[in-house]
Amino acid sequence: MFVKSAVALALAAPLLASAESQLVVGTGSASARLDFRVVVPRVLFLGVGTGAGALTASTTIDTVTFDYSSNPAALGTGAAAGAITGNVVPVRVLGNNGQVTLTANTTGALTNATADTIPWSEISATSSLAALPSPVIPNTGAGTASNVTLSSGTRITDRTANWTFSYANSAVVAPGTYGTTNGRVTYTAAMP
Repeated sequence: MFVKSAVALALAAPLLASAESQLVVGTGSASARLDFRVVVPRVLFLGVGTGAGALTASTTIDTVTFDYSSNPAALGTGAAAGAITGNVVPVRVLGNNGQVTLTANTTGALTNATADTIPWSEISATSSLAALPSPVIPNTGAGTASNVTLSSGTRITDRTANWTFSYANSAVVAPGTYGTTNGRVTYTAAMP
């Protein structure tokens, strides 16, 4: 039984790798064709902050901080904070199936421990690249989508930029660390 199985496998082996061949006897040339395929999946990548560095998943959530502790006289004047940490944020969007849109989503105003609030309309961002605009941060819920410009008129999008965040500081607010609740913006990339 074992010998019969081995003989059957030996006879079937040439059929498993059946590349084309041609035998020419005498003068002339022989040719054989081989087909190739490249399988590319639909890909969509969004990296904001630390996650923008490589095309891999990252669970790091960065924090932008506007700290007026060293410049309290500037409160409500529109002046910049005394200390700003992490307000320049790298961003990358990669997609291979057409127009990519970005939206920002919040769950309400930034609050401190005593429920005082700062509306998200006080926070804005500018982009170092017009082709990768930062979507407007809504006061609550999902905001209006912004389009990321396609690369070279194709269905491919591969854009990187730095978003620089600002705090308007247009009103004097009660003391506290705002963002202890509702301090997160969730960015979403969508592609057909």
